[in-house]
Amino acid sequence: MFKYLFISLLLIFLVACQSFEMTHLRPNEVFADKDFIGFEQVPIENSGEIFRLQEDAKLFAKASIAGVRDPQEQIKALVSAIFNRSDFNLLYRADANSVAQTTFENRSANCLSLSIMTYALARELGFGARFQHIEIPEYWTRREGQRLLNSHINLQILPKQNRAFVELTRQGFEVDFDAQAIKKHDKRTLLSQSQVVGLFYNNKGSDALLHRQDKRAYAYFRAGYLADPNQAHLLANLGYLYRLNGLYKSAERVYLQAIEVDENNLTAWQNLAFLYRHTNQHDKALTIWARLARQRANNPFYHLSLGDEAFENQDWPAALSYYRKALTLDKSLHEVFFGLAKTYYEMGQIKRSEHFLILARKKSRSQAEQDIYAGKIEFLRRRVLDDSAS
Repeated sequence: MFKYLFISLLLIFLVACQSFEMTHLRPNEVFADKDFIGFEQVPIENSGEIFRLQEDAKLFAKASIAGVRDPQEQIKALVSAIFNRSDFNLLYRADANSVAQTTFENRSANCLSLSIMTYALARELGFGARFQHIEIPEYWTRREGQRLLNSHINLQILPKQNRAFVELTRQGFEVDFDAQAIKKHDKRTLLSQSQVVGLFYNNKGSDALLHRQDKRAYAYFRAGYLADPNQAHLLANLGYLYRLNGLYKSAERVYLQAIEVDENNLTAWQNLAFLYRHTNQHDKALTIWARLARQRANNPFYHLSLGDEAFENQDWPAALSYYRKALTLDKSLHEVFFGLAKTYYEMGQIKRSEHFLILARKKSRSQAEQDIYAGKIEFLRRRVLDDSAS
């Protein structure tokens, strides 16, 4: 799963816009250059550098289709070579945001960078290629003490065009680095190359922000806005950076701009509510928070996230309550079963912990996840034997 990062504290929801004044901002009203002096010194990869391949990567692409003549089979051969771990040993790393060539060299990246590399390899061979944004249910992960809202993109590769005649349709080959995470009916929206560049900058800025490298974060968010000013999630992240630096008016303007770009951007609404609460504008905050329960009631990932927070706070009864609620909403999520397992373990209920670990393993999507759960189950069983022996 490609996880492009939205700095997010909690899920929020759509609130009627009429209660808030919306105005379209000019770039000079979005930026706060004087508050991040020296941001110009941060090196920013340009579009050419992001997609550029060197000779070793180009040779890899050509070798992957050597002897294959059918265009559809050539695409499959390229994709197989990329996914083949014995040949390429490609590893997923959520925090690895890299340009195409670096991804090729390091053999590890997140899904955005993997998709960028695959796009560049496909174009090197003359294939058509286009990025797709996939609408998936909202869910969160935690890094560096922050809750991150995840999203997903994949890639469609098209055969070379036959210039001898006009093709009205071409069958594309969809490349997804977590195909099990999406469903056939999930909505797909094509993304331009400039939008993908903006996403890349947003990821780089988000990583910097997580480590409180604020000047670097600002430089990337600024570049992302210039690449694609209609990125509501990037504006929401920029607003969060402003709030952390006490630039409350700028944060409010940028949040409202994000909502004008996309009135359904839950991250922007949520962060706006936190800003209003932080600046003692409680009525405005309550206008947003009042509808929270209805909007998140049927989202299992929200209750999973609350369970994880309760677990971190060692509030075992609350964690169990949230995990059980998530389970009633969706019984297919291995993360929920693991949440129950780890909570029962902390409560000393080893048998129940093992029961839910076994279920987590059954629901997991990959062999790697199953192996991890198998190791945890074996650990529990050894502990039971040790306890009985003593």
